[in-house]
Amino acid sequence: MLGMGAAGEDCPFQFNFDEKSFKAGDMVSYRVTGDLDGFPFVGTLAEVHEEYVVILPDADNETMRYRGTRESRPVVEFSEI
Repeated sequence: MLGMGAAGEDCPFQFNFDEKSFKAGDMVSYRVTGDLDGFPFVGTLAEVHEEYVVILPDADNETMRYRGTRESRPVVEFSEI
């Protein structure tokens, strides 16, 4: 994502926005419904299924997992958080 930092710096994250090519290990930008609607979050795909994905919001905590929709920017229900 170009120009996201100060003085023209680029965003340090490389996201996969192509839901058709998602694979475990890809970094994605995801959204959360409810009170967190509109805020961007970053996570790593742990699992990719035909209808949904499983996101690791913290790479250092494998037990914390969110189920999200399988679309270019997955959506996680607030109740998952």
